[in-house]
Amino acid sequence: MTTDTGAGTESDRAERNTAIVRTAMRELFVDGDLTALDRYWAEPYVQHSPQLPNGVDALRTAVPRLQGFSWEPQRTAAQGDLVFTHSLVHGWAPGPVVIVDVFRLENDRIVEHWDVVQDLTLPEATANGNPMV
Repeated sequence: MTTDTGAGTESDRAERNTAIVRTAMRELFVDGDLTALDRYWAEPYVQHSPQLPNGVDALRTAVPRLQGFSWEPQRTAAQGDLVFTHSLVHGWAPGPVVIVDVFRLENDRIVEHWDVVQDLTLPEATANGNPMV
C-alpha cells in the first residue's frame, strides 16, 4: 500500500525515505531528542514490536527510560514506502542485540514499524565464523 505522491523516481523516493529514517533514528535514539517524534513520526503510528504499544506517545515514554542506549546502523535498504535497517544495538536488552527494523513511511513520515531482535553472538561462537552485523 503506497500513498506517497512525492515526485521523482522510485530510486529517489527510496533514497529520501532512507535519509529520513536514518536522521529520525539518530536524532531520537542517539541524540535523545524527543522533538524528533514531532518531525519524523505521524499518527496513527502502528507498532508491530511486541514490546511497545501503538502510537507515538509510546516512544515518547520509552526513549527516556533507555539506559546506555546506542544504535549503530550497519546497512540499510529501501523498497517503495519501506526502509530496512540492520543494526547493532546496546541498551535495548541486557546484552547487545542485532536488530532488523522495518519502517513504513507515508508523506515523508514514519507511520509503521516492525522489528526482529536477536542476541549478538560473536563470530567465534557461530557455526560459520561469520559476524552477525
